[in-house]
Amino acid sequence: MYTCNSIFTSLQEKRIQASGFPRETMGTEEFAQRGFSRKANPGKATILALGKAFPHQLVMQEFLVDGYFKNTNCDDPELKRKLAQLCKTTTVKTRYVVMSDEILKKYPELAVEGLPTVKQRLDICNNAVTQMAIEASQACISSWGRPLSDITHLVYVSSSEARLPGGDLYLAGGLGMSPETQRTMLYFMGCSGGVAGLRVAKDIAENNPGSRVLLATSETTIIGFKPPSAERPYDLVGVALFGDGAGAMIIGTDPVQGTERPLFELHTAIQNFLPNTEKTIDGKLTEEGISFKLARELPQIIEDNIEGFCHKLLKVVGLTDEEYNKIFWAVHPGGPAILNRMEKRLDLLPEKLNASRRALRDYGNASSNTIVYVLEYMIEESLKYKANDADYDWGLILAFGPGVTFEGILARNLTI
Repeated sequence: MYTCNSIFTSLQEKRIQASGFPRETMGTEEFAQRGFSRKANPGKATILALGKAFPHQLVMQEFLVDGYFKNTNCDDPELKRKLAQLCKTTTVKTRYVVMSDEILKKYPELAVEGLPTVKQRLDICNNAVTQMAIEASQACISSWGRPLSDITHLVYVSSSEARLPGGDLYLAGGLGMSPETQRTMLYFMGCSGGVAGLRVAKDIAENNPGSRVLLATSETTIIGFKPPSAERPYDLVGVALFGDGAGAMIIGTDPVQGTERPLFELHTAIQNFLPNTEKTIDGKLTEEGISFKLARELPQIIEDNIEGFCHKLLKVVGLTDEEYNKIFWAVHPGGPAILNRMEKRLDLLPEKLNASRRALRDYGNASSNTIVYVLEYMIEESLKYKANDADYDWGLILAFGPGVTFEGILARNLTI
């Protein structure tokens, strides 16, 4: 979708060869060969493996505008100009999407304004997110090195489906998990869902010694795909920014030496919501799918509250705001404006948000999944440094979602 088939095919094949889709994480393989120097504290939850998966449609940002307007039969030059400008400012270069020419041929009503299409959208989304979650989980389990039967708990996160029973059951069945696996489902938490799921998985792991928790996230933008409209100019932000995919992590305490290789220790996790900001990130499920609206003031709200939130986490281990550049930052890249404002407010060195900017560039904002991609790039970034480099020891894992809700985890990087 969004480009001619010949260009799409060649670019997709190159990307698959480069990333091994579906594959386990880059970074962890090199880390496994190198070994690790830091041990996890007894009883503290650790991330033991990462995995990711994507749909087969690769969208190059440079081809998006013409393709999107062609596929939606729109010729509004002003909207086209606005989208072209947004595509430049998002810093996104590539994204993966479930939507395809084949889907639009089968369901042409998805590109028509005002038609009731929620049933069609959910039929596509429910299947797509399950398949991507299965592939990401399989990649994660393969990287972990222990059998599926050793997983005791499942936490599943998605804002892209709606059904009963939920996607957690279909994921468990698709993987062949034991019927005794204890499942938890987190729906419609938006961009903060990945870190929220990590917080829940941490609590489960630390309160159930010996347990191993599979956290899976899976998202697709088909649920909100719409033709451009002058009455909804904010929809263009989503067209220029959001992508699809899935992520997975294994979380557990007391890693088994010689078998498990802990990546990050999850020391302290907190969640805060900001009163009277519930309309800042607004989403509604209608007969036309999900409609999202992001208020212009969202980056400013995050900037105004980020220092106080980070202080609550850092004070746990005696760190202060003077040491912001002595820790690592794994931040969900909601968009370049949020990252830029954080960098300015906290006076961060440019390289501190490299992992977040790389994830945004390569995958767009993939909602709850994106933190998995950020952590993967964080491992790559940390491998550039020596084992005694304190700048990548302690750090923060952060995300912001509807509420406005702040999710944060004080973590230790165990890969350096």
